[in-house]
Amino acid sequence: MLASAITSFITYATQTDSYLWLEEVEGEKALNWVKEKNKRSLAHLKSHESYQGVYDNTLEIMNDKEHIPYARERAGFYYNFWRDENHVRGIYRRTTFEEYQKASPKWETVLDIDALAKQDNENWVYKGMNCHKPTYQRCLVSLSRGGADATVIKEFDVKTKSFVKGGFSLPEAKSSVSWHSENKVFVGTDFGEGSMTDSGYPAVVKVWQRGTKLETAKTLFETDKTSIAAGGSTVYDGDTPHHIISEATSFYTRNVFVINNGKLTKLNIPEDASVVGLNNNKIFVQLKSSWGDFVQAEVIYTDIDSLIVGKATFTSFIKPTKTISIEGLSFTKSAILVTVMDDVKNKLYRYRPSKNDQWQVEQVNFPENGSITVFNTDTAKDDFFVNYTDFLTPSSLYLVNGNDLVINKLKGEKSHFDAGNFVAKQHFATSKDGTKVPYFIVHDKNIKLNGKNPTLLYGYGGFEVSMQPYYSSVTGKNWLEKGGVYVMANIRGGGEYGPSWHQAALKQNRHKAYEDFEAIAEDLITRKVTSPKHLGIQGGSNGGLLVGAAFTRRPDLYNAVICQVPLLDMKRFNKLLAGASWMGEYGNPDNADEWEYIKTYSPYHNLKSSVNYPKVFFTTSTRDDRVHPGHARKMVAKMEDMGLDVLYFENMEGGHAGAANNEQRAMVSSLSYAYLMDRLQ
Repeated sequence: MLASAITSFITYATQTDSYLWLEEVEGEKALNWVKEKNKRSLAHLKSHESYQGVYDNTLEIMNDKEHIPYARERAGFYYNFWRDENHVRGIYRRTTFEEYQKASPKWETVLDIDALAKQDNENWVYKGMNCHKPTYQRCLVSLSRGGADATVIKEFDVKTKSFVKGGFSLPEAKSSVSWHSENKVFVGTDFGEGSMTDSGYPAVVKVWQRGTKLETAKTLFETDKTSIAAGGSTVYDGDTPHHIISEATSFYTRNVFVINNGKLTKLNIPEDASVVGLNNNKIFVQLKSSWGDFVQAEVIYTDIDSLIVGKATFTSFIKPTKTISIEGLSFTKSAILVTVMDDVKNKLYRYRPSKNDQWQVEQVNFPENGSITVFNTDTAKDDFFVNYTDFLTPSSLYLVNGNDLVINKLKGEKSHFDAGNFVAKQHFATSKDGTKVPYFIVHDKNIKLNGKNPTLLYGYGGFEVSMQPYYSSVTGKNWLEKGGVYVMANIRGGGEYGPSWHQAALKQNRHKAYEDFEAIAEDLITRKVTSPKHLGIQGGSNGGLLVGAAFTRRPDLYNAVICQVPLLDMKRFNKLLAGASWMGEYGNPDNADEWEYIKTYSPYHNLKSSVNYPKVFFTTSTRDDRVHPGHARKMVAKMEDMGLDVLYFENMEGGHAGAANNEQRAMVSSLSYAYLMDRLQ
C-alpha cells in the first residue's frame, strides 16, 4: 500500500493541469473568465424565441400564492417559510391550526429575511430555524451569504420576534449547532487549526453555556481529521431527552454515543446502520448490511436502556422484499407509520402493537402510483399529515384521522397545465449485466412513436437517493405542453430498492450506474420514443457527474446535455471543498489502485479532441461551497481549447442549489428549456 501511495503521489506531482487557476473561486482572472462566458451564453440562450415566454411562465408558477404553505407544528402554532414576488428572500411566519385549515389563513410574520438583509446590507439566504423543545421560544437561525452551505448562526426569540442580545451567535462557517438544554448548546465549528475535518466539517464537539465565551466551551468529543464530521444533538422520546454524539467516520459509517451519567457510551450497533427513531423507550435501527440473524435493510428494535448498558436483545420490526424498500418510520401516540417503496412507488402502513409482541398492520388508503410524505407526527396525538403527488397529480396536503384513518384533504397545489392530455408509465430497461432497471416516462396520450419526440432523460444515481414520481408545473407547462417527453431514470447508485441497489454501483462498480443510464437511453430509442438527435439528458451534483460520464462515454446517444453543479475532475474531487467526504461513494483517487477505475469514467480526463460531442450546457454557482465550481469551469476551458462548442453559466450566488431566489431559479430553469428547445426540436 505504501508503494502504491508513493507512486500515486509521484504521478500526480509530475502531471500538470493548466486550468488550476480556475479553482480560485473568487480570483480576479477566474471571475473575469466567468463573466465573459456568462455574457456569451446568456446572449445566446435569452435570444431564443422561447426564452421570455418560458421565463414568464416559470416565475408566475414559482410566485403563485396558491402554493401549499407547508407548515411545521411547534407548541400549538404552525410555522411556514414563504417566498413570493413581494418576499423575494422570504418570510418566516406562523398561524394557528384553526386558521391553517382555511383556504386563506391569516399569518403572523415572525422574521422577515428581506428586511433583515436590507438592515444588515447582506445577501442573506434563509437556511433554517432550530428551536428548543418544549417551548420552542428560543431558536437558532441559520443565515447564508448568497446560498452557501456555510452559515452565520444567531439566537432568535420567537415571542419577541427579535434576535437575543448577548445570545448564542457564531460567525460564518460550516457549523453544527443544536440545543443541549435551555441554556446550553452543542457546538461544532471552526475553532481554529485542527478543529475541522479534511472534508471541511466540524471535528470537535463542545457544549457551550449561555453567557460564557465560546473559547471556554467544554470539549466533549473529537474525531480524526480523516473522518467526515462529528456533532451533538438532543433526541426526544416523547418528552424525555437523550443527548447524542454522532461521529461520521465515512459517508456511510458512523459511531453513535449516548451521554450517560456524564460519560460517553458507544451504542453497540453496526457502523453502517441508521438510527431511525426513538419511541416508548425503544430504539429503532435500520441495517445497511446483514447482522447476525437480521437481513440487509431490515428494521430492528430494542430497549434503549438495555442497549446503553450493553445488554440489548433486538427484535425484527419489518423486513424488505425483492421489490419493497423501507423508506421511513414516523411515530404517533399509539402507532408507528411506515412508508415503503414498492417498485419506486410509495405505500403507507400503520403499525399498532397487539398481543405477544405482534403488530396490527393497516394500509392507509392513498393511490399506489406516486410519492407519499408523512410529517407533523406527534407522540402526544394520533392525527398526522400526509402529502401525496405523482407525475400528473399536483401535490395535495391531507390530514389523516389517527383513529379510523379517514383522509381529509386540506390543501392542493394549483394545476398549471392540463394533465389530462398526458400519461405516465413505468418501463424497465435491461442493463449490460442483465439487471432490470426501472424508469418513468411522461408524454402526450397521442404520442407518435416515430423517433422524433424531443425527450429529456433525468438521472442521479448516487448516495442512496431515490428518484420518485413528482408533479412539476414548470416541466408540464414548459416541456410537456411544448411536445416534449420527460423521463426519470431509477438507476443503481440510488436507493430505489434499498441499500443493495445503492451498493451495487459503489466505487469500482460505478460504471454500472452509467450502463443503466445508457440502457434506458437505448430503450427509449428502441421503442421509437425518440432518437439520438432528439434525446437530451440532465443531472445535477452527482447527477452532473452522471451526465458528464454519459456524454464522454457515449456521445453518439445524445444531442443535448444539461450538466448542473457537477463533479467532473475526479482526480481532484477529494481536494476541493467537501469532496473528501465522498470517497466512500467514489473511492480515493490518491490511491493508485482506486484511481485505475475512477479514471475510466472521470469526464475531465476522458475528453478527446477527435470526438464529436454534443453542445453541452454547464451551470454552476460561485457560492457553491459543496461541489467546487472549478469542476465545471475547468471542463469548459478544456473543451473550448479542444475547439469544442459549449455553453456555460455560473450564477454569482445561489450555493449548491444554483439559485438564491425565485427570479434566479426561474432564469436558470428557463435557460435550460431554451437550450433544450434549440437542440432537440
